[in-house]
Amino acid sequence: MSRLRIQQLGFCLIALLLITGCSKVEYLKVDSPAYLRVFNNLNYEKTLDGKDQEVPFLAMLIDPVMDEKGMPVSTAILGDFLDQRAPYAPPYPSHVGNSTSVNNPEYPGKEDVLVAPVLNGFDLSSWAQVPSGKHRIVFMFRPKNTVPFFNLEPRLKTKVLIDTIIVLQEKEVYTLNVLQKDYQSKKNGVLLRHENFYKLPLSDSLVYVNFYNLSAKGYWEADYIEKGGNIGSKGALGDGIRDRMNVFYSLYRKTSTESMLSNYSGKYLGEIKRNTGEPDVSPYYSFPLFADPLSNGIHTNIWQRLDLLAPGMDPYSKPYSGIDKTTDNNWAPISCFSNGTVPLDYIRGDENYVLLPNMIVNIHSGIYNPRSFATVNTIEIVNGKAYLTTIQRKYAAPIYK
Repeated sequence: MSRLRIQQLGFCLIALLLITGCSKVEYLKVDSPAYLRVFNNLNYEKTLDGKDQEVPFLAMLIDPVMDEKGMPVSTAILGDFLDQRAPYAPPYPSHVGNSTSVNNPEYPGKEDVLVAPVLNGFDLSSWAQVPSGKHRIVFMFRPKNTVPFFNLEPRLKTKVLIDTIIVLQEKEVYTLNVLQKDYQSKKNGVLLRHENFYKLPLSDSLVYVNFYNLSAKGYWEADYIEKGGNIGSKGALGDGIRDRMNVFYSLYRKTSTESMLSNYSGKYLGEIKRNTGEPDVSPYYSFPLFADPLSNGIHTNIWQRLDLLAPGMDPYSKPYSGIDKTTDNNWAPISCFSNGTVPLDYIRGDENYVLLPNMIVNIHSGIYNPRSFATVNTIEIVNGKAYLTTIQRKYAAPIYK
């Protein structure tokens, strides 16, 4: 065979590989969209209290088509491999491209779908576009493997967790939480929250946060060991908090509890109430981005400490110390520091706190590396665990010299 013929065959093979190896994602336009983000909050531990419960690994079906036996055969929207949520939901869908696992800590998360646009300066690319209107939504238990839901054996597509109806308004933003609503009966459900942060007159110089206690009824009264309150790094929060608590905050410089900002020590912030039934949006509270007088107005290294305390207590009158993992459900501290993965013994002081990322985002923007940005945050308490969702406005791209 001539060299020219071999070269021609080689070019053909390369072209064939390029054509077959690269597939184009075809996005279908969503008419009159609403914007939806979904979290799986079924975070129960494998203990005596939870030994008979299904592994909380889900498939979400919006407007499914069922056969005569009630088994789904297709669906308008599929959120597959929906795993238990991660402690931190960042401002951008950073799960995409950063993981080799099919497991998805939220929807849309890793799903390759149309996402929400920028609204009032906020980047909502962590919300999926879905048609507005009335929808049937079904959550089903599925095996924890890598087989797509509709490729599973029929016997593995029969366990319905939740089957309900939701209504979404056009161009509105929603967060849907899958929850355990009653700890003793193990009743589950969903809570659809109609967000409003993008409609509020929020300042770029303030950091905002609101709070939800989405814990199941009866969780905090249950036995500490049997519910798994001692499993993992839950601190005093593992035992649960009472249905009504007050939130105090303190701001610190750098890494030490010895560098508290004097004007931001144990300040009352607001209230948190247990609620898994009403989709009310909690009020937002705020603190200054550049509260530290030593900051230069571009970057700050302050971090936040939150104290959840029963009514009648404050950070200086509580009858507990920082080594107490059980506090009669009266006190649970949370430290929002660095990226939320620093070892718990790195910060001097209390040992019974939960660690979450800093609510202030520090990132390369423009000529500054790093630059500090105020954010809008939600902290949700669910059965002894804390979850932080951070939302950020669009910022200038980095300039490299």
